[in-house]
Amino acid sequence: MSPVSLISQVGPSGPLILAVLASYLLGSVPFGLLLTRALKGEDLRELGSGNIGATNTMRALGRGWGLISFTLDCAKGWAPVFVIAPALVGGAVDSQSLVLCGAAAVLGHCFPVYLRFKGGKGVATACGAIVAVDPLIVLSAGLVWVATLKLTRYVGLASVLMGLGFPAAAWWRHPNDTPLLVGCALLALLVVVRHRQNISRMMQGTEPRAGERGKESTGDPNHG
Repeated sequence: MSPVSLISQVGPSGPLILAVLASYLLGSVPFGLLLTRALKGEDLRELGSGNIGATNTMRALGRGWGLISFTLDCAKGWAPVFVIAPALVGGAVDSQSLVLCGAAAVLGHCFPVYLRFKGGKGVATACGAIVAVDPLIVLSAGLVWVATLKLTRYVGLASVLMGLGFPAAAWWRHPNDTPLLVGCALLALLVVVRHRQNISRMMQGTEPRAGERGKESTGDPNHG
């Protein structure tokens, strides 16, 4: 019996369970790590900040490959909401199903099964998931990211404030969509928690600004 047939026997929730599982497994794919290993023959977790996300990929491979890594991380958040949920759940997919699949992809990036649940911070993947729901939410929060980075040159602070901007923008765009509002609020909390070490270093004055390399600590999975 195939996995699809087995899960479908659970009942009406079977297809959604399969969609959430597929979204998590896709979200767990560490594109930055794979790119660095393929192009440089090194483990991204042993370079720069030790993080597997696009920022550290940019440090290891340069701006171009870092942007490719960011795009791929976005895509693995976008695909579960725009492709996987409609394909597996079928019919008119409700907001709750979309949010669950997007959240599963973000959790996959942060806690990937392939890397013993030690992953990145999920910002790029979250952007992709929310773009699939409403691009204007990401655009609005993205303006906060750009303004913060320009003013402070702290990538971590820009990411935290963008994360906090997600629920605010979602409320502005979809004030009655409870699953989306709750999902964005929990996402904001996750972004803050995943950047707690960056916040601590900013308060201590040891967090590197964009373009600085001297203060970077090697091997800290919560940095960068």
